[in-house]
Amino acid sequence: MSKEEYILVNHIRTIRRGKADITQQELADAVGCTRQTIAALEQQKYNPSLILAMKIAKVLDVTVDQLFELKKK
Repeated sequence: MSKEEYILVNHIRTIRRGKADITQQELADAVGCTRQTIAALEQQKYNPSLILAMKIAKVLDVTVDQLFELKKK
């Protein structure tokens, strides 16, 4: 039986630019991280901690489920 692999995909950039209309720096300031962290997240370079993910969702006024998607690799 093979194990399925998943990746976590985020929609931070799309929501930040569309619904929220704020800059990376504004989002970083609001959640207490650096602009570079937001840029790395948007480029799918790493996954945030659960606390950071929840802070981002709150600032962008979406649910964590709307912000992140688990996809099969």
